[in-house]
Amino acid sequence: MEERQVTVDGVTHAMPKPYMVLATQNPIEYEGTFPLPEAQLDRFLLRMRLGYPSINDEIRIMDDQKLHHPLESLTSIASSGDVMQMCEAVRQVYISDRVKRYVVELSTRTRQSQDVYLGASPRGSLSLARAGQARAALQGRDHVLPDDIKALAVAVLAHRIIVSAAARLRDLSSDKIVQEIVLSTPVPGGSFEAAAKDK
Repeated sequence: MEERQVTVDGVTHAMPKPYMVLATQNPIEYEGTFPLPEAQLDRFLLRMRLGYPSINDEIRIMDDQKLHHPLESLTSIASSGDVMQMCEAVRQVYISDRVKRYVVELSTRTRQSQDVYLGASPRGSLSLARAGQARAALQGRDHVLPDDIKALAVAVLAHRIIVSAAARLRDLSSDKIVQEIVLSTPVPGGSFEAAAKDK
């Protein structure tokens, strides 16, 4: 994934831009599959849990698929060029030194936690910062707030840590550990816009 290329029968094929991998995982049955190793999990930007739909949503799903599957009429809403432009726009969103320090502090605390056998790597910090930039852009801001980082910390960091055996015995999940780290880490204050001086 990170190399953005595929090798088949000794022949390497470069993937076109934009290249991204979306994957699903059923956490219940591993028959015929296996959990991904930590190095591969670390290359996924986010992990999201979907859960079950509400009763009304599930009824709507049934109604929508009564005569045909919605994928049959799916059309694109953006070209690959549009996606590349959006990616570049996200990279331009300002992230202050204080917010960068906050990101690194959260990642560092996953490495120092007694409940964690293996903490988030520097790739976790990079991913949390980039996801924060994307969230800020989606909300129409040109700068990242600590709230962006707090909102994304579990989705970005939880799948990157390995919970210790002792913590698993106490029924602690990686999500819960990251939530506790976010709650216990001081949040920087002040202005976070590009015009504001970082202290």
